[in-house]
Amino acid sequence: MQTDTGFPRADAENDFLKARRRQVLSRLAAWLRREPDDVNIMLPFDEVVEALGRVGERRLGPQVIRLDSIVGSVDRTRDFDRRFRPTSGRLRERWERLARAQRRGEPIPPIEVYRVGDLHFVSDGHHRVSVAHALKQDTIEAYVTEVRTKISADGIRFRGDLIVKNDRRLFLERVPLSGPARAAMVLSDPWQYTILSETVEAWGFRLMQDESKFYNRAEIAARFYAEEFEPVVTMLRQAGLIGDRTEAEAYLAVSEQRYRLMRTHRWDDDVIAKLRKG
Repeated sequence: MQTDTGFPRADAENDFLKARRRQVLSRLAAWLRREPDDVNIMLPFDEVVEALGRVGERRLGPQVIRLDSIVGSVDRTRDFDRRFRPTSGRLRERWERLARAQRRGEPIPPIEVYRVGDLHFVSDGHHRVSVAHALKQDTIEAYVTEVRTKISADGIRFRGDLIVKNDRRLFLERVPLSGPARAAMVLSDPWQYTILSETVEAWGFRLMQDESKFYNRAEIAARFYAEEFEPVVTMLRQAGLIGDRTEAEAYLAVSEQRYRLMRTHRWDDDVIAKLRKG
């Protein structure tokens, strides 16, 4: 519960000290829990957009956005943590000046953000966001510019997630799937996207050899999904071999085993039986 003495200067000073204390305690808690180093680091806008693949942008104008949707910054990632708590005392003077203005009810200009999926990244107004968090506000006014990307921002929580997103984007450039086929290709290990890309390309090369015909990447991707991936996953599901993995992870796991057993893409009961035995 927020303590208010009725003196804006004193209250603003207290707000800043509490925000700094929470930031330090959060770092200590993360260290004690052995959490990843990036758990309290805000997401860098440029790295997120690069990982997802920029398509374009458009201005949406002024909107009211939720504070908890603001997860990153264009250029101030070292001054604040993930919850926009100040990481040092050098921001104190400007921070407290804004806090006093907020407490006096003075008009505060909207911040400026980029929207990527459901996530927002501050380009102007970091101190205003920090003060709003400290004063327990839920929303803030913002001028929003939406950035469209090649793949979705869903699932991004920490900086480390960008590696998976980047490799997924590269995979979908090499294997241009769409619809349910695109949605089915989900992997948690970024390196597996490279392995799956090479698997599809090798399958497509053999297909063109067998049929003595050239196919482009989109055609190979579609046929791989319909003629290889779906039938194999169906058998794996029926045999109870998927478990808690994604379909793509299950496919890769048995695909690697299959190449130890045979050098063709035949799938039959004998192969499944050998796979079950490990």
